Amino acid sequence: MATPRAKKKASPRATAARPAAKSVSNPAAAPAERKTLITTQLERLGVRRDFDLVLHLPLRYEDETRIMTIGDACAGGGSGVPVQVEGRVIDTEVMYRPRRQLVTRIEDDTGTLHLRFFNFYPSQAKVLATGATLRAFGEVKSGFFGGEMIHPRFHVLRGAEPLPQSLTPVYPTTAGLGQPLLRKLIERALSSQPLDDTLPEAVFAPLGVPGFATAVDVIHHPRALTAAGAQHEARLLQDRSHPAWRRIKFDELLAQQLSMRIHYRQRRARTAPALADRGALTERLLKLLPFELTGAQQRAWAEIARDIGAAHPMHRLLQGDVGSGKTVVAALAALRAVDNGLQAAVMAPTEILAEQHYRKFHEWLAPLGVNVAWLTGSQTKVERRAALAAIASGDTPVVVGTHALFQDTVQFKALGLAIVDEQHRFGVAQRLALRKKGRKAKAEEAPADEALEILNEPHQLMMSATPIPRTLSMSVYADLDVSVIDELPPGRTPVVTKLIADGRRAEVVARIRDACREGRQAYWVCPLIEESETLDLQTAIDTHAALTAEFPELRVGLAHGRLAPADKAAVMAGFKEGAIDLLVATTVIEVGVDVPNASQMVIEHAERFGLAQLHQLRGRVGRGSAESTCILLYQGPLSQTARQRLKVIYESTDGFAIAEADLALRGPGEYLGARQSGAPLLRFADLLEDKSLVEAAHEAAEQLLDNDPETARRHLERWLGGRSEFMKA
Repeated sequence: MATPRAKKKASPRATAARPAAKSVSNPAAAPAERKTLITTQLERLGVRRDFDLVLHLPLRYEDETRIMTIGDACAGGGSGVPVQVEGRVIDTEVMYRPRRQLVTRIEDDTGTLHLRFFNFYPSQAKVLATGATLRAFGEVKSGFFGGEMIHPRFHVLRGAEPLPQSLTPVYPTTAGLGQPLLRKLIERALSSQPLDDTLPEAVFAPLGVPGFATAVDVIHHPRALTAAGAQHEARLLQDRSHPAWRRIKFDELLAQQLSMRIHYRQRRARTAPALADRGALTERLLKLLPFELTGAQQRAWAEIARDIGAAHPMHRLLQGDVGSGKTVVAALAALRAVDNGLQAAVMAPTEILAEQHYRKFHEWLAPLGVNVAWLTGSQTKVERRAALAAIASGDTPVVVGTHALFQDTVQFKALGLAIVDEQHRFGVAQRLALRKKGRKAKAEEAPADEALEILNEPHQLMMSATPIPRTLSMSVYADLDVSVIDELPPGRTPVVTKLIADGRRAEVVARIRDACREGRQAYWVCPLIEESETLDLQTAIDTHAALTAEFPELRVGLAHGRLAPADKAAVMAGFKEGAIDLLVATTVIEVGVDVPNASQMVIEHAERFGLAQLHQLRGRVGRGSAESTCILLYQGPLSQTARQRLKVIYESTDGFAIAEADLALRGPGEYLGARQSGAPLLRFADLLEDKSLVEAAHEAAEQLLDNDPETARRHLERWLGGRSEFMKA
């Protein structure tokens, strides 16, 4: 019955409908084409040179160094782990129920095992002929007729064959590139590539890790499990905590640190206007403020003032928890630029946040006689034209806006400082575009001594309201200086967080009614704007309608991202001024909204939000003296991840602890997301588990760049070679 199928498969019609896969295992491919296919498939894995194969390390290992009897394997000896058995073929047949499959029965002195193949070639049945002896590797499961392996890896023995002396590595691969060929290519690279150390022993020996060649050999060729203590070693290799793995992780982290610190030093070699401490405006602002700066704010301002006083561009990240007072520190930096006859630009990712900054800057700077311009994409032509003229002439020394500040039509007379809030929401190219605004003036129109200053690069201050875990900061932000405001201003009322199931919604509604009747205001946050077919979530629009009907005595407002900018601004202004009691909103209120009288917040479907979002949203209340509450209204059943997120946000109000937990839950790649366009994501090191290695690499990079730049160059060449994963603009 197999013969007609074989003929049908070979027919022209069948061939046209199902062309042969272009893979390295296709023997019909011409040698040149086959080589090209291999190259293409390796490039998909990030392998572009022979040495990349040396660093193409196993995902896991399989133990083919031992043979388990069929009886033990069927009795649960494998316990869900793939095992290797050896037996004689009793019979092989093609079966058609419940689907077409090839079934081979093998036996040894202890029992019988079925091998099932659902995708097979007719030639496979011939290889598995009665009487053949074979070794099969796979997971043994209980089937209808006893123990069975589904799609095991097998090979027929041609006489006595010794068992392998090391575990079998399983490498990351792609379609068409099988493990046998990949292992062969890696073995060839290991024997042909230089594996000598790029680092002096004094750099890596204190970490208790081996030399590079030893580390690579151990990872690619782990010892057989029958050796004394080898099972423990195999576990260390599997979870990547073995000294050999730690050496590889350290080398990777060191390459990342070297690359980014080189960029950092190159930037410091460029010129920027030195903003001298003239003191007039900054001192006047500090006297006018109705509060005193916290110790953390003073420390951050001192670090920024020192940087912008130097004649090279500042690239500093100012991070702090919700409500820690980053904006006033940024205002001081802007005034330092104005004191020196230069301009400052403040850029925010959303109009709501940009408008909040504009209001704050105007409130603080107008009494000092400093004009503040407002520039967004939603302005009328007349408003925009007037703002552009004031910016170009220098009449407006401080400009606040959205991404509209990037546009070519925006010309600064002399930009000395660029402040970028929530900088992770802008791509590298956008931040570079703003930085280049400081060099737009035509040098030929200025005297020779002024041309250099006009062409200087502006200082850059990036701000983030999302606290960044220290190891992530040391790794991803190694090309920046970082200031941390880790202290909240006095008088901030701690926010009480409550977890309430959706079934108790009536209690929540009553609580909000009581708070608003007492003269307080409240937020009700929803995750979506309109109905989604895939997510059964309460929408902001429906919620607004329901709450308006529920609270006829209250003034209920609605704010979401699809409102016209003017309408959104009117709603937010009404809420801030007390004309709205309850604001139903999406996450447009996540950052920048400051309404001290708002003491209650309900977050609908809290289980759908990320940790950082929940923390940011919660920070919108507790900004006044009244006791404040954030109610996380969730709908069960909760996934394990959602349960963990809600537990973290319920138990902690420390933004840095929450960020650390968020990083642990999501991992660096997802944690960063699109925030860091161009940020390097590590292949081997884990920023949480390998904290000590991150710190060691950070220190080693500085020492090598200072004392042994040639070693630093060799190490980078080994790890980067033509790749750009570690490089940032």
